[in-house]
Amino acid sequence: MNIVLHPSYFPNVAHMAAIAQADTVYFETDDNFAKQTYRTRSYVYAANGKLLLNIPVVYTQKNRQKYRDVKVAHNTNWQTIHWKSLLSAYKTSPFFEYYEDELQPLFEMKVDYILDFNLKCFEVISDCIQLEKNIEYTKTYQHEITDATDLRFLINAKSENEFKNEAYTQVFENKHGFLNNLSILDVLFNEGPNTLHYLENQNLNL
Repeated sequence: MNIVLHPSYFPNVAHMAAIAQADTVYFETDDNFAKQTYRTRSYVYAANGKLLLNIPVVYTQKNRQKYRDVKVAHNTNWQTIHWKSLLSAYKTSPFFEYYEDELQPLFEMKVDYILDFNLKCFEVISDCIQLEKNIEYTKTYQHEITDATDLRFLINAKSENEFKNEAYTQVFENKHGFLNNLSILDVLFNEGPNTLHYLENQNLNL
């Protein structure tokens, strides 16, 4: 199948399973930006449970902005905060040290635009899990998609998504139980080289 979806910040399991099972992935790059979506947020499993990692952006709701034009705000040291959060959450996971050197530069690089950064994160994750996929980018925004499966709704962090991924061992599940549909980072650090196989075998039902 061919799918259309938004690039997101370290995509969740639903996003990545859809990508892993697709023939061609069309990334939506001509849409208007909206707040409170996975464009700027990702959820990981920390010692106290589900933890939000949020990227601050320079955005005004008075004037519509294209996703590709939205800049990252640098009034907080969010990259350092996010990396320290990942260290705290996953340093005892089976595969954190295995991927640490590939991921850390993302939290040290100069970041200007949120879309460009999300695409870079996806590129690094794809390398980590050895995902080879035909990626295309939309040229114009289409309200209705007729030639591919429209999964753009997955970007909305507020929407109720019934997607349930197959359980795997998580670092803190003895404290809070299994947490569903977290960032791909949670799968990567816990499943390591098995991550792609795991994604390819998820029952999507989206």
